[in-house]
Amino acid sequence: MADTRRPLSPHLSVYKWQVQMVTSILHRATGIALSVGLLLIAWGLLALAGGEERFGHFTAFVGSPVGIILLIGWSWALFYHLCNGIRHLVQDGGYGYEIVQFVRSSWASIIVSLLLTAAVWAYVLTLGAAA
Repeated sequence: MADTRRPLSPHLSVYKWQVQMVTSILHRATGIALSVGLLLIAWGLLALAGGEERFGHFTAFVGSPVGIILLIGWSWALFYHLCNGIRHLVQDGGYGYEIVQFVRSSWASIIVSLLLTAAVWAYVLTLGAAA
């Protein structure tokens, strides 16, 4: 008969949240968000091909607060996925596996993606192109 007194597998509540865990989860989540966000891009292209009235509906949506939030979120997902992907390429080269370097590069991918997003949207909003 099987021994049923074995310990259960560890659950997420057992683990201490670390930046490495967060960046791994965020990398997967931003990949999904980029895929879903392509629907918005496809809508924009179809609206552009559909004529002035359809494109007007599209621009009204992306110019709304909800549309701007979606575009900012999508652009952050793009920049984060890019930065973290570069970090993974460096690690594939055999560099950055020491814990200090791993933590530093994890924070760098988060911070650089936020800075890139802020810079792009500051530029877009100062041009008035999002309104």
